[in-house]
Amino acid sequence: MTTATAQSFRLDAVAAPAGPRFRLSVMMFLEFFIWGAWLPLIFGYLPSLGFTPIQQSWVLNAFALASFTGMFFSNQFADRNFAAERFLAVSHLIGGVSILALAWVSSFPVFFSLMLVHCLFYVPTISITNSIAFANLKDAKKDFGRVRLWGTIGWIAASWPFVFLLIEWTKVPGWGSVPFSEWLGAALGTPKTGSALINATSYTFIAAGIASLLLAAFSLGLPHTPPKPAVHGEQKLAWLEAMKLLKVPFILVLFIVTFFDASIHQCYFIWTDTFLKSVGIPANWVMPVMSIGQIAEIGTMAVLGLVLKRLGWRTTMIVGILGHAVRFGMFALAPLPAVAITVNLLHGICYAFFFATVYIFVDEFFPKDARSSAQGLFNFLILGFGPFVANFVWPAVGAASVVPVPAEIAPTANVASVANDYRMISVSGTAGAKEKFRLEFDDGKHEPEKNAIEAGDDGKWSLSTQYLSQSTNGNYHIAVIPAEGAATAPTAAIKGVDRVDFRKLFLAPSATAFGAALLLLLFFRPPETAKRREDGGAVATAH
Repeated sequence: MTTATAQSFRLDAVAAPAGPRFRLSVMMFLEFFIWGAWLPLIFGYLPSLGFTPIQQSWVLNAFALASFTGMFFSNQFADRNFAAERFLAVSHLIGGVSILALAWVSSFPVFFSLMLVHCLFYVPTISITNSIAFANLKDAKKDFGRVRLWGTIGWIAASWPFVFLLIEWTKVPGWGSVPFSEWLGAALGTPKTGSALINATSYTFIAAGIASLLLAAFSLGLPHTPPKPAVHGEQKLAWLEAMKLLKVPFILVLFIVTFFDASIHQCYFIWTDTFLKSVGIPANWVMPVMSIGQIAEIGTMAVLGLVLKRLGWRTTMIVGILGHAVRFGMFALAPLPAVAITVNLLHGICYAFFFATVYIFVDEFFPKDARSSAQGLFNFLILGFGPFVANFVWPAVGAASVVPVPAEIAPTANVASVANDYRMISVSGTAGAKEKFRLEFDDGKHEPEKNAIEAGDDGKWSLSTQYLSQSTNGNYHIAVIPAEGAATAPTAAIKGVDRVDFRKLFLAPSATAFGAALLLLLFFRPPETAKRREDGGAVATAH
């Protein structure tokens, strides 16, 4: 090789674009950074905007509604008519602008509309990113887990900055005024509350929006993944082509089990935020504690290929489902901070050994031209129908597990609430016309939260949007503090101070997970050694 040729070779090597696996890993990082930025805290954020329970359900179910659309339209469109990377770019451009705007919105109609637009364009990209990865990896069964784990890292990266964004810095000693250990302890143990917490939480949407716009630009540099038009004699609608394989018994069983597991998985997001606070985890540490599961997920995704090779499809999936059963069982039977934090490590097993395995299984067994729609078919359960049902079922189970504790308080009297307070409360009473006083909430650990109250012309007053988010083992004190020299002593009554029985609540999803694992054990019989045929997919026959 001549010197000129060698130099040309080196220059070409330097100028060559990053390898497909690197680009696919960045794609996964940004894809799940977007979702991980806003999802963990939205369950507490929506009540703070004053949305009713029904309104909150509609906002949360925007994701599920989008998965329905993705199954019947978006994935079909990407499969048969549109290059996948271009579809990704357009989707994230529109979805990014929509979720970015949510940081400044508090009106329910506008909030729901923007969230729905974001979800309509974001949800299909979860299937599309999987399809792009599978189409450009030489050995998907071996390499998909290694690429997908960067999505987990993205989720974690979105969570940890909020430890500091949600700190009440005005209550932290000045830098250098106290020893560093004391300063750090005060900083990390002084979360924002009330309106300050609401305002800081809105930054989750800004983070998600910026990441979405970055991915829109980055998608244009992803490996070209062309559409796969239907050939003569095949079903024109890709999702119908995918659904035809539900006639195969073992695929139908997997479809049913995936629905149950997705519903159980959603229970984790609905209740864990509240549960962690109830056992004494400060609000600014909730996202990092939940992200421990994603840290564990990195390890499980890295070894997923080896686990599948050693255990096979069925056993790997059963272990993933049982992870839910054990996690919720520990929440129910050992509600202690150390246990609640440690058991989140099982989240990695729950996700990688079931959901990621399902995605790989779909790529292995479904025809080549309908794989994006097949991914969408299972995303319909994982992100759509399962969470849609769960968003109604698990709150109802929680409501059925509540032990109401009515209380009456007199002026200046403190009343200790019961363990695990979690709900909005209604505090009301009477005072002198236009009389001003204070209502204080004190958990004995943080600075008391003080609310300025002014009675109406008729002397009646109420406060109905206070969220007991900082309760420590339920030792919450509520006090009415009359103004100095007040003509009359205000009266007050507390309604809706309840205790949720987490033992009763979490045993329900734990038992459901055991049932789903048993169903998979008894009736799921895939051909473990089947190889994917590039011209049409694995042979889908019952075994």
